[in-house]
This record gives sequence, structure tokens and C-alpha cells, in this order.
Amino acid sequence: MSRGWSKAEVEATIADYLDMLCLELAGKKYSKTEHRRNLQPKLNGRSEGAIELKHQNISAVMIEMGIPYINGYKPRTNYQRSLLPEAVFNLVSKRDALHKMLDVEVEKAPVALSRFNVDGVLEDPPKIGKVGEVKANYLVSKVNYLEREARNQAIGDFGEAFALAYEKERLEKLSKGFLADRIEHVAQTVGPLAGYDIRSYNADGSDRFIEVKATKYGKSIPFFVTSNELKFSRENSNNYHLYRVFDLQANPRMFHLSGNLESVCNLKPTEFMAVVG
Repeated sequence: MSRGWSKAEVEATIADYLDMLCLELAGKKYSKTEHRRNLQPKLNGRSEGAIELKHQNISAVMIEMGIPYINGYKPRTNYQRSLLPEAVFNLVSKRDALHKMLDVEVEKAPVALSRFNVDGVLEDPPKIGKVGEVKANYLVSKVNYLEREARNQAIGDFGEAFALAYEKERLEKLSKGFLADRIEHVAQTVGPLAGYDIRSYNADGSDRFIEVKATKYGKSIPFFVTSNELKFSRENSNNYHLYRVFDLQANPRMFHLSGNLESVCNLKPTEFMAVVG
């Protein structure tokens, strides 16, 4: 039976995680292995593997708090909810420098690329995991940085341009260049009321309705959908595809989900409209 982590061990591991996150947001290189090894003397005989798992648990808490996680530490939700969220909240709350970096980072436009390399960018989607239920009082400074980043129009435009390039390349490789020429950037020609961003085509000429969600951060960062987008995916499930473009600043890649979003995602309500009178 594994030994439980003490409060001191947990706090030391969180502090190390936040140090790495600040370095990553600043665009500075660092070694995860070196950080784990430097952390070991502060812990009670923990292996590097155990430390890595704890860092992945911290990633899951960061997402639930609306904060991006460290690239490479895939979130794992099987953590001790009686200790970890509160410890992360307390330490993150004291990191003024981290909040200042996030305030700037989520509003920053990605660097434009002269040409997208769309070869080999498609990856398998993450497995559907448990939806976190972090308490509302653990939303640090009442700011959801992931939601703010999702509203960044420049990031959305970048993701749509990447998806357009991918679709044209996909059809051309299928010897369907005439279909590639007919692709419509619906987000620009119609706008958000359409319920999707790109009208493309399958090899047989049938419609392919594409919604694009983009992020500068990792593959497991949650994305946000509107009620209109959800309704459109439900009514057009046979032709609907969501393209999730991630890590778009450093090494843009994507995965796609097909069909009704209610069937392929865990949906968690984040906002309600209240009507009176």
C-alpha cells in the first residue's frame, strides 16, 4: 500500500510545479527531469515516477481552476480531493507574478506563420475523463484564464486558418482539388449564428461542417461551446466535426471529434441565462 503524501510534501511539489509553469509561460527552457531530482531530497523517499504522477494530479487541479497546465504533464484526475485543491489554491493565490504573466499571456496574439505545415498534425483525441467538480471558492481570484484565452479572437482566427489549410491539403491528397476550391470560411461569410466555422466536403462531395476550437496550450485543455454550436452539432451529427487545434504557438497540432458533441464530450454547464418578469 502506497504511503500518503504529507502536507509539506504536497506543498513542496506544488511550489516546484508553479516554478516550472512560470518558466514555461516566459518561454524559458527548463528540464523536468532536473526539477524532479532537485525536488526528491525535500520528499520522503518519493521516486521520480511518483513525483511525475503528482505533477499530473496538479495539472488536473489547475484545469479545474481555469489555469493552463504544464505542457507534457498530462492531467490525471485521480487525486486526493481533501488536500490537493486547497493546497494548490493557497499557493497559487500567493503567486502575484504568475497572475500577472497569465493576464498578459491569455490576451496575447499568436505569432503569425507564413505557411502552415499540416502534414502529420492529426492526433487521436484524449480519452473522455471525469469532469472536475472543484469548489467555486477555489477559482483563484475569480478569474478563469482558460475561458479568457478561449475568447481571444486572434487565437480563434489562427486556429481557423490552420484548419482551412488542413482541409485543403486533405482534399487535394484525395485528388479532390475542385472540392478544396469550394471550401467556405463560414465564420467570416455568415458569422457565429451559423453554428460552425468551415464548410468543407467529404470525398464523395457530401458536406463536412467544421467547428474549430484553438488554444496555445496543451491537448487536454477544455474548450467552450455555445448553445448554438451544441444545437447545430445535434441537428447535423452525421456531418459535424469539431477540430481542436492545440499547442498552436510552438507546434500546432489537432484532433477531431465527429458527431453530436453531447455524445463525444463531457459537457459541464458554466453559465446560465436568468430571465425575470
